[in-house]
Amino acid sequence: MELHNTEPMHTILLVDDIADNLNILNAILTPFYRTKVATTGEKALQIMAADQKPDLILLDVMMPGLSGYDVCKVLKQDPDTSAIPVIFVTAMSETADEQYGLELGAVDYITKPVNPAIVLARVKTQLALYDQNRALEQKVRQRTYELLKTRQQIIHRLGRAAEYRDNETGNHIMRMSLYCRAIGQAAGLSEHKVAMLFHAAPMHDVGKIGIPDHILQKPGQLTAEEWAIMCRHPAIGADIIGLHQDELLQAAYTIALYHHEKWDGSGYPAGLAGEAIPLFARIAAIADVFDALTMARVYKKAWSADAARDFIAAEAGKHFDPALVAHFLQIFAQILQIKHKYDEELGLVESDEL
Repeated sequence: MELHNTEPMHTILLVDDIADNLNILNAILTPFYRTKVATTGEKALQIMAADQKPDLILLDVMMPGLSGYDVCKVLKQDPDTSAIPVIFVTAMSETADEQYGLELGAVDYITKPVNPAIVLARVKTQLALYDQNRALEQKVRQRTYELLKTRQQIIHRLGRAAEYRDNETGNHIMRMSLYCRAIGQAAGLSEHKVAMLFHAAPMHDVGKIGIPDHILQKPGQLTAEEWAIMCRHPAIGADIIGLHQDELLQAAYTIALYHHEKWDGSGYPAGLAGEAIPLFARIAAIADVFDALTMARVYKKAWSADAARDFIAAEAGKHFDPALVAHFLQIFAQILQIKHKYDEELGLVESDEL
């Protein structure tokens, strides 16, 4: 029987407690495939736990210790091995036995004594299906990644649009994102949550798009009426982003709506206090205030980084989450590095990360 050799060559794990059975399968398969052998279910699982996993398993059912059924159950419960096709090779030919094996997740059944042509044909078919599934999964992963990057870019660009209306360069949202990421990492957030925080932070002030220019760009102090209008921008931002099932957009919504809340409950728009304020918003509040203080605007001069740091420290337990302030102070040297790298005097700087 002719088979098309594949590059790289597939690897098949043969599991049987009888050496003669392994020798027969080895003789049939080695002209076309790499093989590994295990004489017990326990040894088979050890091989499957290694980094280089086989592409298919030919698995005997009746073995001392762990049976083939037991091994199959373990493999199908593990995300790292669940997709690897299992073909039972057994003398058990009852329909109920075959049905049970397929219910456990096996893809096929070969009865002993084996027919070489049948073994090769079944193996070839299942490997082809496995390769197709892997190729499809890779395409799905690539497409999902592309969609995520597109979504991140849209969020970034909308955030930049808001900053341009506020007489600030786009560097503000870069610093904000990097400050947030640094604080999140220092606070022990998972890599996934840090990434969500980093990519959602640019949308924190998107609601300023809805604030009139005469208020947003006023060089002097705002009146009480003007300040009331300015305080609407978190709600406007949340309305622009909207409620979505997408995790990244949920994070952006949360940050936009709550980043002006204060730990003592005196913030806006909801007057939340303490841990009722979402964690991402508490982190963004520190990053946003530090950046705002250290940047010159038409209505104020820039504070020194040290003065801004001291203000953040003094506001722990009032404006800011005291635990997060402690992390901020701990990594202040890193904060300064970010500030200097994306200083506004350098002009607009693009980041490959955003």
